[in-house]
Amino acid sequence: MKITLKVQKFDPEKDKKPYYKSYELDMEPMDRVLDALNKAKWDEDGTLTYRKSCAHGVCGSDAMRINGKNALACKVLIKDCGSKITLEPMLGFEVVKDLAVEMKSFFKKFKSVKPYLINQDPPPAKERRQSPKELDKFDDTTKCIMCGACTTSCPTFWADKDYIGPAAIVASHRFLFDSRDDADEERLAMMNDADSVWKCHTVFNCVDACPRNIEITKAIGEVKQKLLYDSF
Repeated sequence: MKITLKVQKFDPEKDKKPYYKSYELDMEPMDRVLDALNKAKWDEDGTLTYRKSCAHGVCGSDAMRINGKNALACKVLIKDCGSKITLEPMLGFEVVKDLAVEMKSFFKKFKSVKPYLINQDPPPAKERRQSPKELDKFDDTTKCIMCGACTTSCPTFWADKDYIGPAAIVASHRFLFDSRDDADEERLAMMNDADSVWKCHTVFNCVDACPRNIEITKAIGEVKQKLLYDSF
């Protein structure tokens, strides 16, 4: 299968603005977009820059826009894209080079919600037990791989860089609904900030973009409900 891989290139050290470069490649329909990127880099253009690691949809490092939509290059098949594939960096982040973006601000917001278990009780002899029903309350939001695809698909994030973003809210949800966590008051106070859940306009772009199929908008709605109905 002959394809044209059109990649947005930009090196801030020497380019005044982004431009596109095309690569004509022979690929198998069941190859992934990441395979095409690798072939273009290894065989034609060693300067082509992008992030990758596990290549199995777990690390989240190769998130980018594929034909206009956020996705992981290691999960999208060539046959599902057609013979012309356009690759661009995620929106809303500074471009480091080509498809690689600066994600320091993203991880800073993620860390700000304290995405770890907080429990002041003495550690038990074995583990902190909980029922399957209790796990079901937050199991979906444990799937996040911090790729940034949801946050950079969000119109609110594009317009307002102070917005904490859906990924950070998902991380907060994961612990707000964990029966073993004792920091509800602190976490809810963070979520009640003007730049947090109340800036979500329920556009559902984040749900579309999530490579792990997390029900992000539902999770944000549950955090809003907890803020409204829980006293703290």
